[in-house]
Amino acid sequence: MNGAKLVIQLLRDKGVSRVFGYPGGAIMPIYDALFESGIEHVLSRHEQGSGFAALGYAKITGKPAVCIATSGPGATNLITALGDANFDSVPLVVITGQVSTEVMGTDAFQEIDMLGLSLAVTKHSFLVEKVEQLEDIINQAFELASSGRPGPVLIDFPKNVQLAAIEKQSSESVVSSEISKASPKDVSNCDNVSAAINLLLHSKKPVFYVGGGALIAEAQDELNQLLALLQVPSVATLKGLGAINLENELYLGMLGMHGNAAANYTVQECDCLVVVGARFDDRVTGKLDGFATNAKVIHLDIDRAEINKLRTADVALLGDLKPYLKAIIEGLSELKSEAYVKWCKRILEMKKQHAWQYDKPGESIFAPRLLKDLSTKLKSPSIVTTDVGQHQMWTAQHMRFSDKARLITSGGSGTMGFGLPVAIGAQFAEPDSRVVVVSGDGSFMMNVQELATIKRYALPIKIILIDNQKLGMVRQWQQLFFEKRYSETDLSDNPDFVTLAKAFNIEAETISQKNQVEDALNRALDSKGAYLLHIKIEDKDNVWPLVPPGATNEEMMEKIYDAYI
Repeated sequence: MNGAKLVIQLLRDKGVSRVFGYPGGAIMPIYDALFESGIEHVLSRHEQGSGFAALGYAKITGKPAVCIATSGPGATNLITALGDANFDSVPLVVITGQVSTEVMGTDAFQEIDMLGLSLAVTKHSFLVEKVEQLEDIINQAFELASSGRPGPVLIDFPKNVQLAAIEKQSSESVVSSEISKASPKDVSNCDNVSAAINLLLHSKKPVFYVGGGALIAEAQDELNQLLALLQVPSVATLKGLGAINLENELYLGMLGMHGNAAANYTVQECDCLVVVGARFDDRVTGKLDGFATNAKVIHLDIDRAEINKLRTADVALLGDLKPYLKAIIEGLSELKSEAYVKWCKRILEMKKQHAWQYDKPGESIFAPRLLKDLSTKLKSPSIVTTDVGQHQMWTAQHMRFSDKARLITSGGSGTMGFGLPVAIGAQFAEPDSRVVVVSGDGSFMMNVQELATIKRYALPIKIILIDNQKLGMVRQWQQLFFEKRYSETDLSDNPDFVTLAKAFNIEAETISQKNQVEDALNRALDSKGAYLLHIKIEDKDNVWPLVPPGATNEEMMEKIYDAYI
């Protein structure tokens, strides 16, 4: 047995049945070991596509997904996917080839210091210097990727170590105990739970601010039980969409730069902010020192680094969210059932006052209405992925997400080209789920080559391509904040997207009028195979509300219908 075959054996021992990747010279021994291993390999058409497909797979399975690439450009092509996974806490184990140890440091062909390059975008990176280290490194990688706040781990694997003979698995340690304990552990602190309950009981205007950590912790049941008990308003971040029960009338949707106006105003007015698995991201808070200034903060998070990083918590609960939420529920016996009636009445009035508007004049397709209609047509179970741009924010605002219709989108990194390859991974993870990509004409072209992967594996992915012939979000900012100097945002020379899709044997059609939407959505969603629905919208449409740069959330711009201002 050699190092490459040992890695494949160790992956099987970890329950890995599918990997994503792209072969090359420095990783060939691994691919040779994969050949008759019984592990399925999904071949993307670009390493970034492989990385994002693995990310989508991990998001749906909840387990570390494995991605493989060669050295040099193969490895560097994974950096964006690693960074995205690191930002959004997605467990990946990424194995990259490396030149042989005897030529490392000589600028050998396709040599790059992947260990150093990846440190800023991973939880940890390993260099396998001896074959005897492999078992320990693989074990450490899977443990680090999935424990505490999840994230990506990279293993850089020199070619000669892949080929080195080994008679038996070795437990030679390469990781210090300090690194082994780097993931935060659950901390049960009864005093802090009591303090949190006391703050809630003495508040008059509490709000729950829920982030992606609630979904990662699978704490939705406990969260919704607590919200039902308290009967208080709740809001979600982009990554927290789907955590809160949609039947909860006090749920106000997304907050932040493009959040619902009622959500933003409510948080600004609250006197107790319960932060569940969220991190005070600048796109959520607006001007930080103007965010919820009257509120006491209860912060629940598994990542010690997030506590008091941007906002000092009055009560901090560090560890797994589920037991803390359960403890708060159990401790609320003193709660009066009508404690927050006056506050909630005001919130419901505000929610009605700032309800979304969908009836735009004219015959052109209005993206918010389109996405609202798409949402109502999704059958359970469904998975929606997006790219990044105006369409992402419209999706977050106007589609409804739950455990039956899940959203995978790029949050902290904001990566264009994310949606299509992530959908591929999600479809492999759940072959029976309907997977829908919502993309824009700018983002779509960044990983368009993955249409070939959809074709190769006959994946029934539906693509909703919203086309305004612009880099829409950049154009919107140029319009509003750069005196209408539209620098390099014109995409009027886009390809014919229908012809492009059909070149990959994918059904496709184009629509541009309101009266075409209903039938076209039905055709796309009911098709047995992959389908691309190309939707032309006006290039002047903007995403509203918008919190301007440097402003507080209550200073948001709420304009709905626009011409160039």
